[in-house]
Amino acid sequence: MPPLEVRPLQPDDLPALMAVQRAAYGDGFMESTEVFARRLASPVNCSLALLLDGALCAYLAAYQSVQGKVTPLHGDFEPPVGSAPDTLYLHDMAVLPALAGRGLARVLLQSLWQHASAQGLQHAALVSVQGSQGYWERHGFALCSPHGDAQRQHLASYGTAAVYMRKPLAAPAAGSQP
Repeated sequence: MPPLEVRPLQPDDLPALMAVQRAAYGDGFMESTEVFARRLASPVNCSLALLLDGALCAYLAAYQSVQGKVTPLHGDFEPPVGSAPDTLYLHDMAVLPALAGRGLARVLLQSLWQHASAQGLQHAALVSVQGSQGYWERHGFALCSPHGDAQRQHLASYGTAAVYMRKPLAAPAAGSQP
């Protein structure tokens, strides 16, 4: 396999990101370039791009949040109000379908787990869509209820089959710097 590179997602990646998103999801879960541009500008953004031989082939849109908070479809990555982030929220991960099954998602996730550990985040959370619940369960996620009516409404923006999931993250190793 040609060389892989994981790096922060950048504004210049947006055209390629949109192509990967459309290929992976079709029109049902497409989010606009403008929404992604605002997310990349957020101070809590920690999204990643995966390049294969220099071309973006997968991405993971994520940010620092708080447990129980759900970002609605088409929503911005907003810093937590009134509390420090404790949760890595995985909003969207997509791999070009032609490259599925090659472990590219695992590469993105491993890189993001390292980031979360370095930041001292205690949980990871996400909304599972398109029948992906079993995939996320294999990665240690379990069903959980979001906190409050507003968060349940945010979850509903993904459709009736969407579920909120979370998992505990490993504590940073003794002596490591957050």
